[in-house]
Amino acid sequence: MPNLKETIEALELPVPEEKICAQLSAYCDALWKANETVNLTRHTTYEKFVARDLVDTIQVSRLIPAGKTVLDMGSGGGVPGMVLAILRPDLEMTLSESVGKKCVALEAIAKEIKLDAEIYNSRAEKLLEDFSYDFTTVRAVGPIHKICIWLDEVWSSAGKILAIKGPNWKNERNEAAEKGLLKKIDIEVVAEYPSPGADWNSFILQISAKGYRKK
Repeated sequence: MPNLKETIEALELPVPEEKICAQLSAYCDALWKANETVNLTRHTTYEKFVARDLVDTIQVSRLIPAGKTVLDMGSGGGVPGMVLAILRPDLEMTLSESVGKKCVALEAIAKEIKLDAEIYNSRAEKLLEDFSYDFTTVRAVGPIHKICIWLDEVWSSAGKILAIKGPNWKNERNEAAEKGLLKKIDIEVVAEYPSPGADWNSFILQISAKGYRKK
């Protein structure tokens, strides 16, 4: 069975630093151990982790300039937020997770792998009432119309939302439009890439308030 480094190299992914690879491996070990008691992930092999979680996070990473503040919405098992914090230590990462036992697990994982990230047991929209960020990352937390409802009053605090989506994203967008939820926002595709081992592409949508400009 190939180890994490070998699995990354097989897909020719740009994770060159040995230190980063070692921390990613430690993250996987800690996550899978915690997953035995708390439902955090279904990706419990290096192959699944790399092909799904790491590939998505690398694509998101490419869209965020150096030194920015980033909120991860509904972090779950830490993807993309915790993985992004490992890949990009220059970012000021905050993870939000409303389920208490998942948040406790994330805090334990971060402590074990010595990861510098703020972790809150809170819904993202509540955090955004008090804090603002340059970017907010979103993966597998709900369709576009729900994101629009949750963030309706806090778009400017969320900055640019980077939402990782599958090929069904156009149907999600159309559903949100039919509900009249796109009047305040702009949506554009900022990345499209193949999902290893699958016959479909993934997308990253940038969602932001109309006319949004970060000061």
